[in-house]
Amino acid sequence: MASSNQLIKPRLHALCLAYVHERLAAIQAAINAAQESANSETKSSAGDKYETGRAMAQNERDRNLVQLQQARQLLAEIQRINPELPCDAVRPGALVHTSMGWFYLGISAGKLPLDGTDYFAVSAAAPVAAALGGKRAGESVSFNGKSVQVLAVS
Repeated sequence: MASSNQLIKPRLHALCLAYVHERLAAIQAAINAAQESANSETKSSAGDKYETGRAMAQNERDRNLVQLQQARQLLAEIQRINPELPCDAVRPGALVHTSMGWFYLGISAGKLPLDGTDYFAVSAAAPVAAALGGKRAGESVSFNGKSVQVLAVS
């Protein structure tokens, strides 16, 4: 089972990378659209309307720049992980099979369906990852008032 899990980890890692790249592209498109909107505002006799429109476009652009920085941080986090390395304890880069399901510790990318199984990509800072941190196959933890068994770590 561990060898097949070692083949799944690089695929999950690739899905996380694709998630971040899609997010980066969407944010960049939104930044470009906000900039275009700001540039297309024309000064009219209603000067306040012009200034308000430019200010709103600038606010939107600023919000998108914050999201862009966050997405770049996600990219850096996932790029630090080598999915080829086996893990015997729960840590970033680990694929963890628990009694609650499958978790890939990398970035928070949500549910990743792969070959008929749902895997959950979570960051190391996620509550479930924090609860499982350092655990090995056969150990259990309490999470949200429930006992969670660690069935396998790879």
